[in-house]
Amino acid sequence: MRYFKFLFFSFITIAPVLAHSQAVDSVLNLQQCIDIAVKNNLDVRKSELLLQTAKVNKNQAKENMLPSINGQIDHGISNGRSLNQVDYTYVNASTKFASYSANGDLTLFSGLQNLNRIKQASLAYKAGEMDLQQAKDLVTINVITAYLLVLNNTESLAQVQNLLQVSKQQVDRLNILEKQGANKQPNDLTDLKGTYADNQVSYVNAKATLQTSKLNLLQILNIAYRPEIKFEKINGSEILQQTGTSDQVYQTALQQLALVKAATLRRQSAEKAVSAAKGALSPTISLFGGLNTNYSSAAKINDSSIPYWDQFKNNFYNQFGVSVRIPILNYFQNRNKVTLAKIDLQNYKYVEENTKIQLRQNVEQAYLNMSNALERYAALQDQVKAYAESFRIAEIRFNNGVLTSVDFVLAKNYMDRANLNLINAKYDCFIYNKILDYYQGKLAL
Repeated sequence: MRYFKFLFFSFITIAPVLAHSQAVDSVLNLQQCIDIAVKNNLDVRKSELLLQTAKVNKNQAKENMLPSINGQIDHGISNGRSLNQVDYTYVNASTKFASYSANGDLTLFSGLQNLNRIKQASLAYKAGEMDLQQAKDLVTINVITAYLLVLNNTESLAQVQNLLQVSKQQVDRLNILEKQGANKQPNDLTDLKGTYADNQVSYVNAKATLQTSKLNLLQILNIAYRPEIKFEKINGSEILQQTGTSDQVYQTALQQLALVKAATLRRQSAEKAVSAAKGALSPTISLFGGLNTNYSSAAKINDSSIPYWDQFKNNFYNQFGVSVRIPILNYFQNRNKVTLAKIDLQNYKYVEENTKIQLRQNVEQAYLNMSNALERYAALQDQVKAYAESFRIAEIRFNNGVLTSVDFVLAKNYMDRANLNLINAKYDCFIYNKILDYYQGKLAL
């Protein structure tokens, strides 16, 4: 019983905290959505793993400059004919043997292969950083686009709700006049009821469109769908303008966009790979050295076995020197590696060039879309003002029995369509502006 009391009071204590947490989680702003999407996106995670791999490769390329040092210990038993390590005569017996060695090697020159491989791996690592940034940028622009679409549909739904309410008020007014026998035109009420039904259908469609856009956004965030979730509005008035030219945006994108930087860095890395492959055609100069000793149970003096530690000390010797390895003929492997490296380089040049071509085309398309959206938004603002005034006059005339229901419905439809088009045009401007920001590497919110 005391246990259940403890649980009850604990729940009462933490309930306000849980309620606050749920309230916070049910309303998200744009930055929170971006952070969640970047954290949960699998492409970003894969890019992080590839970057870790590139970092290991870069470290390994640097560590290849260090000397190679290896030790070896052999213990064993040989049966049959074996060599006496003292007088170098063969004996036929079971012999225990042991050998110890430590050897080192340091490359002094190998056609600058190691240096070029360090540069190659370092450039590849920087390209990996740009790939990671590009993955984050793609997620960010997808979230921004989906987020703005949700706000667009939210505002459209509110507009349709307002239209529905206006229609209902007119239907209610005409119902009263109908009961009082004051309707001058018998079809006024039925026309308005039909308009009200159309607005109800539009409301259902707008609501479904909003829920679909929410689902799309939450799927990009990789979180479970919740119909009740809401999203904060953004202050986008400052982006309803256009600065610079298409070429200026493109030139900025060449310098700032992570996708272009990654392509350039991979081409530079491929150039170093060619230099490293050519280095294999040069002689390799290296220092070497070693320490060695051994033991054999067959070693004897005056028919007496030599003790283990005496052999260990007496058989000790060292060696060191300089080695020059000159490649003369090795199945033309090195020359073929150079050829393959050049082919890879040409491929990366094509990738870089194609990236820039696609970038220019995409920037030109986005810039044109932005220009058209701004012109459309400006024209629709004037249209909304004109149709709003026309509807105001039509409503007054209709209420006074001067205007027919057909003309009233027509004026209302014009105004309704203009308002919805204005909302769509405004968010088109927001979206295209953010796309241009993406190309310029400035997705600041």
